[in-house]
Amino acid sequence: MWRVIKSVLAAFLGVQKDARRREDFEEGNPMAFILVGIVMALLFVGLIALVAIWAAG
Repeated sequence: MWRVIKSVLAAFLGVQKDARRREDFEEGNPMAFILVGIVMALLFVGLIALVAIWAAG
C-alpha cells in the first residue's frame, strides 16, 4: 500500500519517473490507485479549505 501512496504522490507532484509509471500500469491494481487518488484529492481540498478558513478568520 505504501508503494501506491508514493506513486500517487509522485503523480500529483508531476515527478514520477516513466519507468515507475509503466511498472504501476503493468503490475498495479487500478482500484487501489483510484481509491488512494480520491482520498488524497479530498485531503488536499480539505487542507486548502482549512487554510482559507484560518486566513479569513
